[in-house]
Amino acid sequence: MSTEQNTIHEFDFNLICEYFSMFERQGPGSPEATLKALSFVEGLTADSSAADLGCGTGGQTMTLAGQLPCRITGLDLFPGFIERFKQNSVRLGFQDRVKGIVGSFADPLPFEKESLDLIWSEGAIYHIGFRKGIETWRPYLKTGGYIALTEASWLTNNRPDEIRNFWMEAYNEIDTIPTKIKQIQDAGYLPVASFVLPDYCWIENFYLPQLQVQEEFLKKYPGNSTVERFIEMERHEQDLFMKYREYYGYVFYIGRKL
Repeated sequence: MSTEQNTIHEFDFNLICEYFSMFERQGPGSPEATLKALSFVEGLTADSSAADLGCGTGGQTMTLAGQLPCRITGLDLFPGFIERFKQNSVRLGFQDRVKGIVGSFADPLPFEKESLDLIWSEGAIYHIGFRKGIETWRPYLKTGGYIALTEASWLTNNRPDEIRNFWMEAYNEIDTIPTKIKQIQDAGYLPVASFVLPDYCWIENFYLPQLQVQEEFLKKYPGNSTVERFIEMERHEQDLFMKYREYYGYVFYIGRKL
């Protein structure tokens, strides 16, 4: 989803859902990155349970389902996303063990405590904050269970004021990779692995697919100032990434509950 935290709350939920439902993924990522992160997760069986929090329409969830034998529940706040999620599950033949439900991933989650073997979340934890998310979700994991998520992170110790100011306004929990790893450890996890998502996860898989949709959206809602402002903000975000992508990105973090 968009990196601009205020954007999600300022604009109509139906508008956000309609726009992002038109893409396979609602944030930067790729099947290759999902599978790479999954390679650090061990011991899942047909009796295991996994949850994808902030699943969107399920692009990464279906990648997981193609590799894992266990039950997977996708959770998202947007009903339109979950409807598409369910359609994708049926289309791929995963409906018997992959289900989507509407709900928030703030506490309480719709799961029993210590019932999950894996919590997955790509591009979504910023909605409640990284530290709050990993702390809130931990009680729902079994001891030895895994958490795997992507988080916006600084890739350098110094960065230009323009991009620093953008992120401080959009998501002030952005920080360096060592800081994020320490936060994972302090929250009661063993840090297992971390890696930076390649640029194509942003450009080819997230930003370029939006170009045509943005034009279609503007034509569908001519003169709608809300739509125009939303598209303008999305384009600004894209321009900033192209200009400053060596300074920040999404990082996959994998940890195991101690």
